[in-house]
Amino acid sequence: MQARFFVKIRYSLPGIVGCIDGTHVRIQAPSEHEYLYVNRKGYHSINVQIVCNSDMGIVDLVARWPGSTHDARILRESALQREFEAGRVNGLLLGDSGYPLKRWLMTPVIAERTAQERRYNEKHTQTRNIVERCIGVLKRRFHCLHSEMRMHPERVCVIIAATAVLHNICVKKRIPLPMQGDLVLEADENPVAPAGIREDIGGRLTRNHIINNL
Repeated sequence: MQARFFVKIRYSLPGIVGCIDGTHVRIQAPSEHEYLYVNRKGYHSINVQIVCNSDMGIVDLVARWPGSTHDARILRESALQREFEAGRVNGLLLGDSGYPLKRWLMTPVIAERTAQERRYNEKHTQTRNIVERCIGVLKRRFHCLHSEMRMHPERVCVIIAATAVLHNICVKKRIPLPMQGDLVLEADENPVAPAGIREDIGGRLTRNHIINNL
């Protein structure tokens, strides 16, 4: 299931319209194609792609892929990528190093060599942190996303999409979070794009332009 409500927003880095990340929702082992749902951490899950804006509103959601699917593939198969590739969305996304660098998707510099590249990476991390916070808020607001969901994967995906819609309503109406517990950020440690994915030349030129003009 994919929900899309993309709108242009503002960020501290120039031209950014959203930040993207994936998060896993734990599920009971399904009876069909069970092995596909085992993620790299060893449990069964749905891998959910989320794009948020600077207000932590969810502007794009993909909730249909089993946990073994890499974030880069989910993006590649999504309507979101087709929209950007066709030029129907003006602006850039920020993603971690698990995503490929593209002319519309800025990722960190892996091996920093200059002060400008270090500054870019710092700005990138500070700005992209909003999507990790958004995921933390979503899972704190709807605790079912923290625990193992014991139902068919398709049903789980419908529930995930529903929580995203309710989350946006809460953000718009400024409904406070439940008071219990601390907000936990789900940062993926050292994410890496799948082997064989090449950096887009247009993406490299765009990123270099941002780096040199910070």
